[in-house]
Amino acid sequence: MTTTGRADDKLEIAIVGAGRVGSSTAFAALVGGLADTITLVDFDPARAEGEAMDLIHGLPFVAPATVRSGGLDACRDADVIVLTAGAARQPGDTRLDLAKRNLDLFRDLVPRVVEQTRDAVLVVVSNPVDLLTLATQRLSGLPSNQVLGSGTMLDTARLRSLLAQYFRIDARSVHAHVIGEHGDSQVVPWSQARLGGAPIGQFAHDIGKEWSEETGVRIRGEVVHAGAEVIRRKGATHYAIGLVAARLARTIARNERSVLTVSTPLDGQHGLRDVSLSLPCVVGRTGVEHVVNLPLEPQELQALASSAKALQEVYEKVGGPSGK
Repeated sequence: MTTTGRADDKLEIAIVGAGRVGSSTAFAALVGGLADTITLVDFDPARAEGEAMDLIHGLPFVAPATVRSGGLDACRDADVIVLTAGAARQPGDTRLDLAKRNLDLFRDLVPRVVEQTRDAVLVVVSNPVDLLTLATQRLSGLPSNQVLGSGTMLDTARLRSLLAQYFRIDARSVHAHVIGEHGDSQVVPWSQARLGGAPIGQFAHDIGKEWSEETGVRIRGEVVHAGAEVIRRKGATHYAIGLVAARLARTIARNERSVLTVSTPLDGQHGLRDVSLSLPCVVGRTGVEHVVNLPLEPQELQALASSAKALQEVYEKVGGPSGK
């Protein structure tokens, strides 16, 4: 299913997995005018075609674009391929259950994707995103910069929004990151948090707002459990992560060179190797162009190392592909 709004296609995004996250990504990309061509691919071709049809019916209200569904061969000319395929966590599932199931899927999927093109940047959104990002890089044989995951971009957005609410300021004036795992061991380096350019403690003091270690622990806990709270109420999270994936695709396709907390395979940063996790990275047309070397406090470095160790242990338990 396809319709064309312009003949001179320039930027192409392919989304592999047309479930709730994939379709939300396509919707965000379409409404944001992020690409000339948006392709939806799914193991269920009828599902992908139906989602494409639904988006096509909204084309009169957005910038001209091509929306289509197809097989993996339709990814051949894509600038960015967003991988959202995979099972969601079910009641009773352990973290290992989900990791094993989606890793098995990626063992089959990733080689078939790179058979079509080795030029596109691969963006992993499926969970557990850090494990699958490392597995995708190794299964694809692509350079590590060319494979990245959505990582803690959503966690970082949640952190900034919570801090903005607490201090009653615009979230765009909050500069703070979540790093490490997209999961329970994620790290908030408070030493690097800035509000209006000022360290968080100084800003709180200047406006007469209480700030303590306990407050930071509480806010971090709200970030960690935010996704579970959404799932408890509506069954799934997909709008916000769809916006995250679309933002990443735009950053890559338009070579914006934005600094984003994406999951990337590490090669010695902060002494870490053989793991993929989130650090602030300069993201542009070739993927991760540079990993920012944060001047972390000793306890923050220790927490980051613990997060990396937790990821490595799970990766080994599920039999993730070797880097050799």
